[in-house]
Amino acid sequence: MSHDHDHSAPALTFAIVTCSDTRTMREDAAGAALERLIAEAGWTCASHVVVKDERADIGAAIVEAADRPEVDIVLTCGGSGLSLRDVTPEATRDVCERDVPGIAEAMRYHSLQITPFAMLSRAVCMQRGRTLVINLPGSTKAATENWEGIVAALPHAAKMMAGGGHE
Repeated sequence: MSHDHDHSAPALTFAIVTCSDTRTMREDAAGAALERLIAEAGWTCASHVVVKDERADIGAAIVEAADRPEVDIVLTCGGSGLSLRDVTPEATRDVCERDVPGIAEAMRYHSLQITPFAMLSRAVCMQRGRTLVINLPGSTKAATENWEGIVAALPHAAKMMAGGGHE
């Protein structure tokens, strides 16, 4: 396969931050599923970490991942529901400048076709500099469904953040 003229699918680089008090890397099935989905799209996963459901720890992990020059998109996994330990959206807001509500809305819209519980998601999507930070659910099934609802727009989002204009 030649990559010379394939402008339809720019190479994207992701980082995954799984937020969980209970899971280790070995038990992070949702994060592993996201790694597979990224690879299946022909993209790269530069890093994958698991952090405790602590606002400061999640924020620090997002900063570390987003500030790597090669990373276009940080996917958080877990911590965006109604449990009092779910603080991923707050941590995301702490370290990002700009809200990108349409992506979070698209994930909920897509998931609502599958389950009414999608409305309980507090997931946000924000921009930190030229990097997109997207909160995905912690369950493998829900993370996969949310990914399917937004993946088509991610290359264009990355291009816009990198300073590319519209055709």
